[in-house]
Amino acid sequence: MNGVRYRHEVKHELSRGDLIPLRRRMELIASPDPHAVGGKYYIRSLYFDDPTDRALRDKINGVNLREKFRIRYYNNDPSGVIHLEKKCKTNGLCSKFSAPLTADEARKITEGDTGWMLLSPHPLVRELYCKMTYQGLRPKTIVDYTREPFVYPPGNVRVTFDYDIRTGLSCTDFLNPDCVTIPAGDDAVVLEVKWDEFLPSVIRDAVLTPGRRSSAFSKYARCRLYG
Repeated sequence: MNGVRYRHEVKHELSRGDLIPLRRRMELIASPDPHAVGGKYYIRSLYFDDPTDRALRDKINGVNLREKFRIRYYNNDPSGVIHLEKKCKTNGLCSKFSAPLTADEARKITEGDTGWMLLSPHPLVRELYCKMTYQGLRPKTIVDYTREPFVYPPGNVRVTFDYDIRTGLSCTDFLNPDCVTIPAGDDAVVLEVKWDEFLPSVIRDAVLTPGRRSSAFSKYARCRLYG
């Protein structure tokens, strides 16, 4: 996993009323993500943690060096693209590593069938195997939400609006699109802005919302309140 690319990231927790004018501004300035269908897509993630909930505690306590593992697929289609991801936070900067999984591989991981992982050609899969074996990392909860993504090439900027956040409580039946989930708290909208070396002023000005400050909102932490 050489050549790590670090990105800046800020988050704002918004209301539904905030979303409408911000969406209109982004439609005028940026382009919809080409992977979105009708301007949005649905994300299901399965997050991992150890028996002491280290990933959760590190996030809540604002630990400077932290990481979290998750498996993710899109639009209620476990037969499509599935990724294992590791997201890291280092000195306020973010990096992400990814490896493809088949539906059968994802199912085996959730069921604790890990022997095959040590022989995977993907370093990230082998790393998760080691941490499941020696640190007790296990699936903890499902996190569902809808995302509206926009891209702006200068600065490699990505702006997303996430809402309808739902939790699977302690359910880890990740590949079952009919797995029961419930709303994770109030009807929050999470604005995320990510960029490489610089954030163009046109984007910075467009996402300004009076009375809203950047926050450390975590969908995983919000959903873990329920199990």
